[in-house]
Amino acid sequence: MSIWTPKSPSLAPYASDPATSRGRLYPEASSPTRSPHQRDRDRVLHSAAFRRLKYKTQVFVNSVGENYRTRLTHSLEVSQIARSVSRVLGLNEDLAEALALAHDLGHTCFGHAGEDALKDCMAAYDGFDHNAQSLRIVTKLERRYAEFDGLNLTWETLEGLVKHNGPLIRPGGATLQDLPAAILEYVDRHDLELSSFAGPEAQVAALSDDIAYNAHDLDDGLRAGLFPLEAVVEVPLVGPLLRHVLDRYPGIEPSRAIHETVRRVITAMVDDVCAESARRLERQNPGSAAEVRALDAPVIAFSEEMAQKDAGLKGFLFPTLYRHYRVNRMTSKARRVVREMFGLLVEEPMLLPDDWRARATRPHSHKTARVVCDYIAGMTDRFALDEHARLFDPSVKP
Repeated sequence: MSIWTPKSPSLAPYASDPATSRGRLYPEASSPTRSPHQRDRDRVLHSAAFRRLKYKTQVFVNSVGENYRTRLTHSLEVSQIARSVSRVLGLNEDLAEALALAHDLGHTCFGHAGEDALKDCMAAYDGFDHNAQSLRIVTKLERRYAEFDGLNLTWETLEGLVKHNGPLIRPGGATLQDLPAAILEYVDRHDLELSSFAGPEAQVAALSDDIAYNAHDLDDGLRAGLFPLEAVVEVPLVGPLLRHVLDRYPGIEPSRAIHETVRRVITAMVDDVCAESARRLERQNPGSAAEVRALDAPVIAFSEEMAQKDAGLKGFLFPTLYRHYRVNRMTSKARRVVREMFGLLVEEPMLLPDDWRARATRPHSHKTARVVCDYIAGMTDRFALDEHARLFDPSVKP
């Protein structure tokens, strides 16, 4: 008999009910103390891929400083926001948390620079996509359990991981053949219904990701000195909140002003997504998570006004932070590191560590390229820099 309550009275009708989960690819006995989605969350937390996020870049290469966000701290912040929004809307907090914690598992070392480099390297070998890599990690590359590869997560978590940004197949748009190989391979065994929207908890995780990285990239950029506090006075959403802080606390030191502004940015965006999503849910009145998936638009969203402010903030951050010359220099170095390692290891797979070499075949084969891609994608920033030195610097022990 389960100790956990199969259906919490606080769950809304349109929430993903853990008591009616579609289960796992490999059937397992239920837990007496945890719901299926709590078990998913715990499996993600205990995975090697999640631990490696500690040393994977968000914007700044990990060696630059200890106080900037990494993929790990970002995932934790997304999780906190996702739980908060889910609680307000009566959704399944545990599923939203599992999705928030897992959403970045497939990201490479060196952030988007590493991802772009791997995309270029894999262009002739079925490509690279970080969402597909996340699915690959949780269904194949994590090798911890005796009875299966991967983490054997529930259908709801896998569906949300793959479709959190919307349907992958659309009429007149992408077809099944356009999708990454890792997704095609998996859905051939376990249908994730790629033409529909994901459940509401996955939609919450996607918006929470947006809120978190907007806020913390603004925070990190200010603290790194890439742009001054005065530069954000005219930025949509941020500027009015900063002026409010400065008016309320005359003479406040800059570090406190930054924090007070950023926390207000998060609050404003969370309040907006809760209010707008509640309006959409009331208007559509879905009676189940399945009905949410069948709608022709997401139910979790910013209001039109907040969406414009969100776009304005991104428009400010792109040239001032993501394309700052110091960031450009770091990302240029990172791309070279990834490309050089990939080129060498695909040409000479015998240089791979024993367990990876055993999975590879001949040089430049598709299988060898995928093995090398998996190896590099799983690296932390620090390990990638060290491995590059071991491969290319004669003075460093191999």
